[in-house]
Amino acid sequence: MSWWGWASIGVVAVLLGGVPLRGQPVQAVQEAIVADAQADTSGHQFLTRLCDDFGGRLTGSPANRGALERVLAELKALGVEARLEKFRMPGWVRERDEVMLIAPLRRPLRVAALSYTQPQAKFEAEVVDIGQGRDEDFAKLNATGKVGLLAPNTTVPRGQYENAAVKHGMRGILFINRVAGGQLLARTGSFTGEPLRIPVFSLTQEEGNWMLRLLKRGEIVRVSMEAGSHCEEIETANIVATFPGRTADRIVVGAHFDSWDLGQGAMDNGVGIAQLYLLARLLHAHAPQNLRTVELVWFNGEEQGLWGSRFHAAALRGQPVAAVINLDMVGFPLSVNALGYDDLVPVLERFNASLGAHPLKQGVGNINWFGSDHTSFQLEGIRAVTYGGFIEPDAVRYYHDFGDTIDKVDPRLIPESAALIAALTYRLANEPGLATTRLPPAEVEALFRKFDLENRLKGVGLWPFADSPASPPKP
Repeated sequence: MSWWGWASIGVVAVLLGGVPLRGQPVQAVQEAIVADAQADTSGHQFLTRLCDDFGGRLTGSPANRGALERVLAELKALGVEARLEKFRMPGWVRERDEVMLIAPLRRPLRVAALSYTQPQAKFEAEVVDIGQGRDEDFAKLNATGKVGLLAPNTTVPRGQYENAAVKHGMRGILFINRVAGGQLLARTGSFTGEPLRIPVFSLTQEEGNWMLRLLKRGEIVRVSMEAGSHCEEIETANIVATFPGRTADRIVVGAHFDSWDLGQGAMDNGVGIAQLYLLARLLHAHAPQNLRTVELVWFNGEEQGLWGSRFHAAALRGQPVAAVINLDMVGFPLSVNALGYDDLVPVLERFNASLGAHPLKQGVGNINWFGSDHTSFQLEGIRAVTYGGFIEPDAVRYYHDFGDTIDKVDPRLIPESAALIAALTYRLANEPGLATTRLPPAEVEALFRKFDLENRLKGVGLWPFADSPASPPKP
């Protein structure tokens, strides 16, 4: 029995239409998939090799390209054919970047440039507190020629605080990290791939708070900044594995392949890479052909702006897609989330009921959120599903930084989470009556407004309605 308490064998048979495959009803095949997954340690072993052999998988880097080829080879060894789906996107190369505290004392600061930071010759500047990075925060001080300390809890989208800083003549920004312990949160500086006009760095919480205390005492704080990182257009690829169904309708299951380069990208999102790998093995073994086509996609470029999923979603225009399942740092599953699609809630509740006497502890959620690959498909009018899961706080806190390594991933996590992921994928692939009609733009807009996501999407340049059209990657 898995740790969250639902059983793989002896599940009460609650059939959703009972489509027989290989002479077996859906419920029986689902139970066999779950039992197989929970006993399979190959996904964790696969992820260990990938992390240790390649490290972080920054899109466009040699490590990313090598890891792509490795996954193709590992899938082929399973008997699963997969292909590279190539596309072009604005890339970014991390080089030597440095921020040095020079007054009131001298010490190097632990920083990481946000992606799309451009080369910047060394300069010195005074540091000021810009709070949340709102216009009113800048209006309270003389910011011209200075470097701003940005609060870790800011609600201002990154495009907007950079615009405000440039408008007020600032030379750079130090974004204080939201997690303590010397951690850095590597992140993108632009969802549209536009080069940043001033350098922006993530800064450790401890050093950021240190400077804030000095400023509050009236001390002059000065830093030197320089950046060697640069932008360049790149060709990269998604990995696509297709299990043809008896109809043209499809279920897409995706996880982002890329990571930041400070650590190994094990938690974010090596976990998703391994879950898809194990899902491919389970489908190949138990359900090579379903009612619907099942498409597994490892998306590249998610961290820098959802580029791979935006490309793949655009490539599916005109094709009948019943749902997309997004796997992004899915821990031990606690819930499944309908992301605001009310018509999916009964379907997911029937799936939860099929787990018998031990369903998901938190059941079915229905809350939309922004920040991962499901957004790309939602903007195309396609319904999407995500998961709620548990990862130990002492492990997940390291994501995006040096500490995101395979030793943080509980060996039980991949088999136990993949069991539920595979069960739901198989169930949706054979659930009768799922709609493939896409939501019209007005309903998509209403969905994002309902969950108060309009300003965030506008702030990063992904709001396609009216004044801020989206910018898909070049084919």
